[in-house]
Amino acid sequence: MSWIVSIASILQILLLLYVATMDVATRLISNEICLTLAVLGMASHLTNPAGIAGSLFIASVLFAVLFVLYQRGSIGGGDVKLLVVLALGLPWMGVVQLLAITALAGGVLALVHVIMRSLPHPGLAPVGSSLLRRVYAVERWRHLRRAPLPYGVAIACGGIGAIFNRGF
Repeated sequence: MSWIVSIASILQILLLLYVATMDVATRLISNEICLTLAVLGMASHLTNPAGIAGSLFIASVLFAVLFVLYQRGSIGGGDVKLLVVLALGLPWMGVVQLLAITALAGGVLALVHVIMRSLPHPGLAPVGSSLLRRVYAVERWRHLRRAPLPYGVAIACGGIGAIFNRGF
């Protein structure tokens, strides 16, 4: 059974890397990916079935708190669902780690975006430009239009950190 937990953890990490990439590119977090993460999170409880009830309770409380923040416009709906599905696969301390690492990664993300605002305005990235140059050009354009931060990147960092701390 522990090999199933290991495979589920590896798949969760790969999906979180995909989520971070897609959040930068589109500012969207797919429902299908969140559903898959939820199933994989529940599979991580195979070695401890009693943990399922605790995770469901913690995820429910987290959803209630995050829903209030969403209603006030403080957090996006995709960020809410991503945090909640990650909480499904974690014990109480894992959720605390998830939130702590997410907050730290979010601070770094915000700092990077503040620094980017002071950099020169790039022109369009010509065909054949490096991926980094294209991402910079698009993100700088989004800054000029006051687009939200891709906070899914920070949540993915928090999820990966919590999964590593939980173990395989």
